[in-house]
Amino acid sequence: MDPQMLAAVLEPEVYRLLDELEYSRAGELALAERLRRQGLGPEAATAVLAQAELRQEAEAKFGPFAADMLFTRPGLEQATRLPVAAHHAARMTAAGGQVIADLGCGIGADALAFAGLGASVEAVDADEVTAAIAAFNLRHLDTVTVSHARAEEYDLSRADALWLDPARRDTASGRASGASRLSDPEAFSPSLSWAFKAAAEVAGAGIKLGPALDHGLVPHGWEAQWVSHDGDVVEVALYHGAVCQRPGRSALIMRDGGTLAVHESEVPADDETGIGELGAYLFEPDGAIVRAGLVRALCAPLNVRRISAPIAYLTGDALPAGAAARAVRAWRIADVLPAGIKPLRRALIERGISRVVIKKRGADIAPDQVRRQLKLPKGGRSATLFFTRIGEQHAVLLADHVELGSAAEP
Repeated sequence: MDPQMLAAVLEPEVYRLLDELEYSRAGELALAERLRRQGLGPEAATAVLAQAELRQEAEAKFGPFAADMLFTRPGLEQATRLPVAAHHAARMTAAGGQVIADLGCGIGADALAFAGLGASVEAVDADEVTAAIAAFNLRHLDTVTVSHARAEEYDLSRADALWLDPARRDTASGRASGASRLSDPEAFSPSLSWAFKAAAEVAGAGIKLGPALDHGLVPHGWEAQWVSHDGDVVEVALYHGAVCQRPGRSALIMRDGGTLAVHESEVPADDETGIGELGAYLFEPDGAIVRAGLVRALCAPLNVRRISAPIAYLTGDALPAGAAARAVRAWRIADVLPAGIKPLRRALIERGISRVVIKKRGADIAPDQVRRQLKLPKGGRSATLFFTRIGEQHAVLLADHVELGSAAEP
C-alpha cells in the first residue's frame, strides 16, 4: 500500500463503505462492481477490498479488534498475535516499564498491549505507511504516540523500557509481501549489535526476533525465550535488565488456553540420560522446545525417553497428563516398517493405506519425492509415517495421532 491508497481509504465516505462491507473472496468481483456503482474509482475500490480481506484474515491474530484496524500485507504477516503481545506487555510492565519505547512498532500490536496494561508508549516505525497505519490503529489510546522515524534516531533517555522489533526482511525492492528473510543479524534494521547497545541504556529491554536465531548470538546474562502459540513457533524474545526473569534459554508454550514454561536449568547434565527402547507412543515436542534445545528437559516430567541422542522425538509406554502434556503431540505407534521404497510400498498396500503424511527427523529424504515413489493406489485410508532413527538404525514408524487430554489408553 502506498500513501495515496491509504489516504483514499481514510476518506470518511470510503472508510464508511469499508466498515459496511461483508467481504468474501468468492464474491469479490461483485463487491468491486458494487463499490464502483457507489462512486468509488478503481484504485479506491481495490484498496477497500484489500483492506476488507486483510481484516478478515486478521481476526485470527486480533479477534474483534481487527474490525477497527487497518493493515498492510507484510504488516499483518509480521504482527505479534494478540495473546503473545499480552505476554510481552505483562513482562514489560511487571518489570516497571512505565514509558516504553516501541521501536519498529509495525501496525501497533505490541503497543496496543502495552497501553492496555497502563504503560505510556512511544511507538516508532521507519516505514511511512506502516507508521500511519499504526497511528490509526492506536488512535483511541491517549497514552500512545506514533512517529515516523528510524529506531536509531529515537532518544532513549525518554523511556525507561525498550521493546524492539528489528525489520528482518530484504526491503531493497520495497515492503512487498514475500520479501526474503535476512540471515545476517547485522543486516537487520536496526542491526542486532545496535539493539544490544540500546538495551544497555534502559532499565529493561525486550527484542523480538525470528525463532531460527543462532543460540550463540544470545549475550551472556540475557534470557532467550522461544514462544509458540497454538502449535506455531512465532518468535524468540531476548530479555535484558529488569525484564530478564531468568538468564538462559527458555520456551513458552501457549496452547488450549494455558501456558507451559520450560527452562534450560531443567535439562539433565548427562546427554546420554533418557535414551531407551521404542515404546507404545511417539511424542513430537513443540517447536519452541526444539528451537530452544530443551527436548531432554521433557523426559522426567512426562516419564518419556528419547529414541536417539540427536533426534527430537520422544517415546513412552503411556500418555502423559497434566500441564506438561502441552509440550508434545502424541502418536500411537502401529508398526515399524521397512525403509526401502519397494518393501515399504508393499507393507502400506497390505494395510489398506493409500495416502500418507510424511514426517522426518534424522532421515535424509524428501517427503514429496518419497510420496511419488510409493505410487500408492487410491481408495484406502490415510496414515502418518515417521522417517527417523532408533538408536543408530534408520526406521519408518507407522503411527496414528492421539489427542492428549481426551484419549483413553487402548
